[in-house]
Formats: sequence, C-alpha cells, structure tokens
Amino acid sequence: MWKWETDKQAKGVIVMVHGAMEHHGRYGWLIEMWRKAGFHVVMGDLPGQGMTSRAKRGHISSFNEYIQEVKDWVQAAYQFDLPVFLLGHSMGGLITIRLLQEMDLEPAGVILSSPCLRMLHTPKKMVNAVSHGLNTLAPSFKFSTGLTVDMVTRNEEVLEIDRADSLYINKVSVRWYRELLLAIKAAGLKADDIPDIPLLIMQAGEDKVVDKRAVRKWFHQLDLSEMHYKEWPHLYHEIFNEPEREEVFLYAKTFVENQLRHLGYVIE
Repeated sequence: MWKWETDKQAKGVIVMVHGAMEHHGRYGWLIEMWRKAGFHVVMGDLPGQGMTSRAKRGHISSFNEYIQEVKDWVQAAYQFDLPVFLLGHSMGGLITIRLLQEMDLEPAGVILSSPCLRMLHTPKKMVNAVSHGLNTLAPSFKFSTGLTVDMVTRNEEVLEIDRADSLYINKVSVRWYRELLLAIKAAGLKADDIPDIPLLIMQAGEDKVVDKRAVRKWFHQLDLSEMHYKEWPHLYHEIFNEPEREEVFLYAKTFVENQLRHLGYVIE
C-alpha cells in the first residue's frame, strides 16, 4: 500500500482499486490529477499482481483476499480524518462492490469505472468445462486470458508503455477464474446489500472487456438515494487512460466535490 498526499489543503481521500492483470504503477497520471485537485490518494497492488509475490502472479485462493486487502487500504485512508471516496476500475469495481456488500463501511461516495459484472471474453468451452474439476485438483493451473492491451485503450502513449510492462499479467489460474465468477454472481444476488451511499458508475461505451449490458442491468437493480450512470460513447474499457481522460476525470471530480458540498464543505 502507498499513500500520495496532496500539496494543497486536503479535501478528502481517494482509495483507488485497480483491475485484473495490472498494477498501481499504471495509475500515475490519475494519482497526480487527484493530488493536484486537493486529494490524498491511497492505493496498493492487489494480491498476486504488480509488486506482490511473483510466485502467485495471477492466482488467489479466495476472492476474499482482495476484499480484505482493500479493506486495509480504506482503514488507512480514514486515518487522515477526511471524507473517503472509493474508485474501483473493472475487477477493482467488482471488489469495491463486494467490499460494500460484506463490510460495514460508509464512504462519502463511490465511483465504479467499467466494473466487471460480466466478461465479454471467457475461456474456450473446453477450458471452462474442465475448470470445475481443476479448481479442486489443480487450482493453480494457469491459462491465457486472451486479453491484449489493444483491447483496453486507444491511447497510443499508454499502449507503448503497456507493451513493455513486465508486471502485466497474461495468464491466470483456474481458481482465480472460478472465484471471479462467484464474485460476479454474488454482486448480483446481493445488490440490495449495497449501503445507501452516493454512487457514480462510468461505463465505457465501446468496452471490449466488460459487458456494459450487465453493468446497466446491475445498476437498475439498485435503490439508492443518489445514483448516476454515465456511459462514454466510443471510449474503450480503461476510460481513465483514453485520449479523452481529462474530460472523464473532470466528471469524476465534479461528482466527488458535489458530495463534499452536501457534507457542508466549501469547495473553491
């Protein structure tokens, strides 16, 4: 876990949760944007990803490992004694959803970026069929995800960096895959367990990783006092890495600052 503090009078804390295959290092631009806007940022690498144990790259024993890890980040954020906001991207969005469903947390607001509530690309039928047995017999057996960096963003600057990124994961374990499916199912079944907190979902309109129809369906299951769904036409999965990312960030920042105003903070 890392903490990046703003040089300004802090307005709040943003806890960011990255997606599958990637790591915190890909969020340098977004971290700096939040800092310049007057927010501290707390973030880490999820278990089996980034700078965590390479021996278990792309593998977890239980999705609960993710939930417990992010809970620690949130608790660290509360130590600043400022309003805390969660921002989860893709699988990080799913983790955020499951965290809110299972833990007694009430952040000042939540932003979900192209949350993984159904995948567009799943393993081949044979791999999917045998994954049930392998999940018991050989849970750490790994297979290719079939995802490429070109599927997540149109930003050539980001793509050039990603293609040379040694921390990017290309294979995941059978257990990881089965746990992800269980988490997606639980997120839908427990939609009513989401606490009544301000929510913004920002979904890529040309998502090649996550099924945006499933995201819309999940959103319409909710019954919250304040909930917003924003779809970004033509943008790929990683909306905060797209060429239009400054516009995306401004939309997210406006949501966060509006919540602070509701709490009585004066935003200049």
